[in-house]
Amino acid sequence: MTKLIIDPVTRIEGHLRIETEIAGGKVTAAYSSGEMFRGFEQIMSGRDPLDAPIITQRICGVCPVSHAIASTSCLEDALKLQVPANGHLLKNLILGANYLQSHIMHFYQLSALDFLDVEAILAYNGNEPALRELKGWVEGELKSNHILPAAPFLPRISGKYPANHQWNTRLLKHYLEALEIRRESHKMAAIFGGKIPHVASVIPGGVTSGAGVGSIEDFRGRLRTIRRFIENSYLPDVMATAKQFPQYLKAGRGVQNFLSFGVFQEQNSLWLPGGTVTQGKFVPLDIDKISEDIGFSRYTNDSGGHPSNSKTQPEPHKANAYSWIKAPRYDNQSFEVGPLARMTVAYHADVQPVRERLDALLHEVGGKLSDLPSVFGRHATRALEASLVAERMENWLDNLVPGAISVANYTPSQEGRGVGLTEAPRGALGHWIEFKAGKITHYQCLVPSTWNFSPRDSYKRPGPVETAIEGAQVNETDRGLEVVRIVRSFDPCIACAVH
Repeated sequence: MTKLIIDPVTRIEGHLRIETEIAGGKVTAAYSSGEMFRGFEQIMSGRDPLDAPIITQRICGVCPVSHAIASTSCLEDALKLQVPANGHLLKNLILGANYLQSHIMHFYQLSALDFLDVEAILAYNGNEPALRELKGWVEGELKSNHILPAAPFLPRISGKYPANHQWNTRLLKHYLEALEIRRESHKMAAIFGGKIPHVASVIPGGVTSGAGVGSIEDFRGRLRTIRRFIENSYLPDVMATAKQFPQYLKAGRGVQNFLSFGVFQEQNSLWLPGGTVTQGKFVPLDIDKISEDIGFSRYTNDSGGHPSNSKTQPEPHKANAYSWIKAPRYDNQSFEVGPLARMTVAYHADVQPVRERLDALLHEVGGKLSDLPSVFGRHATRALEASLVAERMENWLDNLVPGAISVANYTPSQEGRGVGLTEAPRGALGHWIEFKAGKITHYQCLVPSTWNFSPRDSYKRPGPVETAIEGAQVNETDRGLEVVRIVRSFDPCIACAVH
């Protein structure tokens, strides 16, 4: 048996260590470790409840909108506030914009470099005019963006990459275009959010910015630019990646239990529903079944339990503990969250647009529904979700009423207790609050990458990423390329996971 340790895992958000044990070219055990403690729950103690949406957005600069939505929903529950229709639509649009930038960034800036050969592009001296022209364009874009030809692309993990100049150059071209598209997504979020990251207009009861005809059409114009990129570049590139690397239709299967809290409020229901899917069966969500296990986490033994009353007390030298991430469980089982989980839950809950598009996507690559729990399945469902969300955002824009009220009247209260559930781009996100005498006495966050990158629980059952890595076929001379391809398919946000 040999050990392969990847520390730190790069091109992710936060500090992650992956340790594997390998025998006969196969991973026999994997350990996921969050490598820092932040303590946001302790920071919240004693604060004014209205500080919560401002402070908790600082958990992450990539998905702050999700924390704003969860935190304000938490307070809306505690204060019994009824968000006006325009308020819900504006929240959806700001969150949708954040989804689009996050999904596009994940594939191009964080994952695509695992699947293209940058060295081959930089070294290309062939005579094919189209490729020479494309290489010249890429080099010009690198220079105009003040990116050195070798960085941030090299050094890289050695391994097998496609020996296809057209493929490699096309994907790198879209990598560079995605930088501008992501910027447009940020601008779009700032139209109604006031600024980005860390929006200023999302408060308990709605959105203070309101909606005028000019801002609606400004948002719509940027959205259509992004939609064209998703349909013409992002989705086709993901499908082409699946055909270049068919082995990833099977690799990284994981726990195959899926959970979603549901997201995007429309009138009296959520557009993407909450629930769980195990063995192909949909079951409505029951949040009382959630628990946080700390058997192998660096927290005191009384820091586990349901998030409504669990603590976050660090114990850095705890025996056998190997991570600063807790181990969330649902009904005592490990569940994967994220775009794959959301699309799986929506598919089995019979959300027709999801069913139709997912069936068509699988047909295109010759795959089956059972292939979705995989590296390719995570990338494909993330791209598909970007397309579906962008399309739905047009509908939310159409339903906005210019000048209509978008925030509820606020009645102060000295005590309360609430929960706010939503879906961040990376998966299920929950905030729990309790305050007395006008001060927060309890705050707890349950974050997507806490679910996915959890260590083993008290029963020594591995978390979703650990399970996905175990059993993977690896080339020990490649320094872990197969492992990081699996890890990055989950889109890690470890700063969120350790919060």
